[in-house]
Amino acid sequence: MTWPTQTGVYAAGDVTLQSGARLTDARLSWKAHGTLSPARDNVIVYPTSYGAQHPDLEWLIGPDKVLDPTRWFIVIPDMFGNGLSSSPADRPDYPTLVTVFDNVQVQRRALQDLFGIEQIACVYGWSMGALQAYHWAALFPAAVARIVVNCGVAKTAVHNQVFLRSLMATLEAAPQHIGNGRFSSEPAAAKRAFGRIYAAWALSQDFYRAGLHLASGPQPNLGAPDLESFLKTDWEQRFGVRPAANQYAQLLTWDAADISANDLYDGDLPAALRAIEARVLLMPGSTDLYFRVADNEAELPFLRHAALRPIDSIWGHRAGNPVSNPTDAAFLKQAVRAWLEA
Repeated sequence: MTWPTQTGVYAAGDVTLQSGARLTDARLSWKAHGTLSPARDNVIVYPTSYGAQHPDLEWLIGPDKVLDPTRWFIVIPDMFGNGLSSSPADRPDYPTLVTVFDNVQVQRRALQDLFGIEQIACVYGWSMGALQAYHWAALFPAAVARIVVNCGVAKTAVHNQVFLRSLMATLEAAPQHIGNGRFSSEPAAAKRAFGRIYAAWALSQDFYRAGLHLASGPQPNLGAPDLESFLKTDWEQRFGVRPAANQYAQLLTWDAADISANDLYDGDLPAALRAIEARVLLMPGSTDLYFRVADNEAELPFLRHAALRPIDSIWGHRAGNPVSNPTDAAFLKQAVRAWLEA
């Protein structure tokens, strides 16, 4: 079955960022699935995750999948720094830090200008997409009816920052690094190390213990013949094709994520959480090493209308993006569809 789609690039002009720096000639890539209702009341915003571009997210869109394009108008805005929207790899004047706040402000304006959209039925996000979903709800509380925070938090935890800064340091150690997250040429060796570090964090200890990275492991698995092949094909190659400057810039965005780090809330995270009017579905992975169940449990008492539904899975962070995992995909579909219709 097919459904209408459209793609485009929103020209946002020169954008003054939270830092006071300017993102000149800002360009926001996007793709939409489905048909906008006459009342413009069926909009789902589906922001991208770390390093991802909108084609990477489309696997869960379909009449029988998590997000139904025959019911919803699903707009995927490409995060700044991902290579489709404005990014440092092709913008010498790209600012050092573009925050989640900055991204969401431009996304909001794009939906207004392109489609006349004022109200959002839901913002659905996984990982860095979940950070953006939380920001949508906190920055525009009257405009957002629901959010799904799939493996994400309101403020990046210190333990998560330790991981992110280890990746930054790996890229900074490359001889090609010329400072400020820029490179004279692509640092191939550093990006190989980057990918191997990522592999230790994205999947859980239990996942590896069960041998699910190997074709010989229980089904479903990721199909590698051995550990070394897995690290090369699933991780080195994945990050090897992405410009290091873009990876570095998005690490900074992730590291700085905090729904209260703005003039609205002045660093008061409980106040920012209390201000959210949307119904919030928190879906942490039970073995996620980035965004822990405990992080969402700590947020829950401050939210007006929220539910916590952990994904009981050994797939770590990837339980929230279960491309190869039918059990977790079925759980995600049931929980999200019920939340959308409640």
